[in-house]
Amino acid sequence: MKKMQHSAATVRRLEDLPNVGAAVAADLRRIGIATPAALAGRDPFALYAELNAVTGIRHDPCMLDTFIAVTRFMAGDAARPWWAYTAERKARLAAADNKD
Repeated sequence: MKKMQHSAATVRRLEDLPNVGAAVAADLRRIGIATPAALAGRDPFALYAELNAVTGIRHDPCMLDTFIAVTRFMAGDAARPWWAYTAERKARLAAADNKD
């Protein structure tokens, strides 16, 4: 895994974000996210839904975990690996399923 950055203020390119390599950066650009600052205040679940809609496929849920990680990082949280958000994602999606 690549080295985690210390703060949102230190990142300039999408590839500088924790958990983001060339492929994830390309996916973010597909949905109009060109800079890390564009992630500030964004809903990771909405970003994931938008990526799925734009590409016409359902991406691996780990991509959603990555979107949670990068939006939280840009909101000022400490850098964490994407898998640190897997349990949260599963719980939130299960809760949403139970509302239906």
